[in-house]
Amino acid sequence: MQDIAEQLLAWHASGRPFAVATVVGVTGSAPRDPGAALAVDADGEAVGSVSGGCVEGAVYELCRAAIASGRPVLERFGYSDEEAFAVGLTCGGVLDVLVQPVVPGADPALDAGIALAAAGTPVALARVVAGPAGLLGAALAVTADTHHGALSPAPAVSTVLERAAVAEARAMLDAGRTGRLVLGLDGRPCDEHGRGTVTLFVESYVPPPRMLVFGAIDFAAAVVRIGAFLGYDVTVCDARPVFATERRFPGADRVVVDWPHRYLDSQLDQLDGRTVLCVLTHDARFDVPLLERALRLPLGYVGAMGSRRTHREREAELRAAGLTDAELARLHSPIGLDLGARTPEETAVSVAAEIVAHRRGGGCLPLSAGDGPIHRDLADLPEDPPEGLPEDPPENLPGDLPTSRPAGGAGERRPGPAREPHAA
Repeated sequence: MQDIAEQLLAWHASGRPFAVATVVGVTGSAPRDPGAALAVDADGEAVGSVSGGCVEGAVYELCRAAIASGRPVLERFGYSDEEAFAVGLTCGGVLDVLVQPVVPGADPALDAGIALAAAGTPVALARVVAGPAGLLGAALAVTADTHHGALSPAPAVSTVLERAAVAEARAMLDAGRTGRLVLGLDGRPCDEHGRGTVTLFVESYVPPPRMLVFGAIDFAAAVVRIGAFLGYDVTVCDARPVFATERRFPGADRVVVDWPHRYLDSQLDQLDGRTVLCVLTHDARFDVPLLERALRLPLGYVGAMGSRRTHREREAELRAAGLTDAELARLHSPIGLDLGARTPEETAVSVAAEIVAHRRGGGCLPLSAGDGPIHRDLADLPEDPPEGLPEDPPENLPGDLPTSRPAGGAGERRPGPAREPHAA
């Protein structure tokens, strides 16, 4: 719902009733993840998507019906259902969709959840999708230090359960997780197949993940554009003020003139397991101090551009600096997948493909080469890579920059002069 939160807030501010359909469960292959949402207002305007087109028409009608009745509904769409097949859910998966009417001012949790998500304030919206009669759609909006809404007025729901739901939702918010939460009526975590339980779907709305691009070069400009397209908050950092300018990187959220390692040190409280670092400076003066720090942080991805020789030299310097084999194994270098890329734009696609594959657990093989599920969870993958998958891209990854050589060497190509700038 986060991607349509601004539109929902506009409807809410104008006092227009609407209904939000949210994917709250996925089984098998499905086109959208849990949390995908379609909303329809009282005038029939629609925003968002729950299935990429498969069941949009049927869900649209459910939203219109929910606005008219004022009651939430949980609907399942699956390949084996005649209705679902008729509207095009032919991917073989199953979608559980919660359709919830929203009347501005009627539900404190929904009011707060929509406003906070649109403002970019971290919030977890927890809604009941299974449990005692009459509880479907009951909601809590949970932030780091408070919550809005209540479950306790509902039949058979104790304040103990509500406190447990708030605590668990807050923990999921802290981790940036979206998913189901199953609790017993006494607040204890339970198996979803147990009797006397309440199942909540918790959506964590957190700021977009960060992408830090170090090295203000032409390849960086392309990586910035594709990073923004993927939804990252993108920063470009370089110690050379002549290259690190907003004019050269109009797609970046910010451009910083600073030594890379020093800027990273200043951002430690704003980095998390979703953060991506792309080190494109291709110069040991910048790379080694930066990577020495980055590889010891719990970041989502750290990649560095360079040839095979550059990587070996850089790795030797990092070992000398005290990095362990486990820490060095986290470095993706040479950066990107072997796509045969040549141009900065093609190389940016290569880098983005590796980031997505690492984040989602992709095998980096053509989909036509396998017969398993297209969509799967990272936790479901085997620990060892599939047989036949190369451990490294081939030598001379297309898109690598020439290797820096000692002063006076043939073919020398070194970055422009750097000076210690003032902190950005």
